[in-house]
Amino acid sequence: MKKILLVTGGGRGIGAATCRLAAKAGYAVAVNYHTDKSSADLLAQEIGGFAVQADVSKPDDVARMFAQIESKVGTITHIVNSAGITGKSDRLVDTDLETIRQTLDTNLFGTILVSREAVKRMSTRLGGKGGVIVNISSGAASIGSANEFVWYAASKAGVDAFTLGLGREVAEEGIRVVAVAPGLIDTELHARSTREPGRISRMRDMIPMKREANADEVAKTILFLLSDEASYITATTLRVSGGR
Repeated sequence: MKKILLVTGGGRGIGAATCRLAAKAGYAVAVNYHTDKSSADLLAQEIGGFAVQADVSKPDDVARMFAQIESKVGTITHIVNSAGITGKSDRLVDTDLETIRQTLDTNLFGTILVSREAVKRMSTRLGGKGGVIVNISSGAASIGSANEFVWYAASKAGVDAFTLGLGREVAEEGIRVVAVAPGLIDTELHARSTREPGRISRMRDMIPMKREANADEVAKTILFLLSDEASYITATTLRVSGGR
């Protein structure tokens, strides 16, 4: 079966690292982006994949994205739900409602929407041939991220619950659903989204391993979970957090 992978938010960070490794492993890769077309286009050109625009929090966009991918390369067999935002690091009472709403819509509702479309196509009960969905959670889901972005932590805790529930729901339909919960990772998310460039340095001593991870370390874990080597793993979240 041809392996066709969609990576949402695939143009940067963990998503981009996953796209690169997946392409080397023989996947046909669709790189989803919301607004950063240039990064997605450059990456797609680099790996021999293609870029597709969609706001994952909008049902019509998600449906269009799947249709575009299917018309170009065929039915999606693997998904990585990597699209995510945090909002500026702050206390809840000092954060505007639009930031909170956008974070929940992208991180949780977007993951649910994309997974729902995937199940429609992958489920053996519905005529599909099975598949794998990997959701990107966060260590924030279990530590709460007080005084930083509790709304983000809540969205990722929702991803964990969704992964558990959906994984059990479709376990007999040829679909595995798993999540990866990265800890402190050296990506541009810290400076771009939290607007705190020094966040990694500030948090490094909180990690038992006393270092941050790079995006490739997380991407390698994702590629393992996508593969048949992880064939008995579903409905669970794997922490990639240096012991925190």
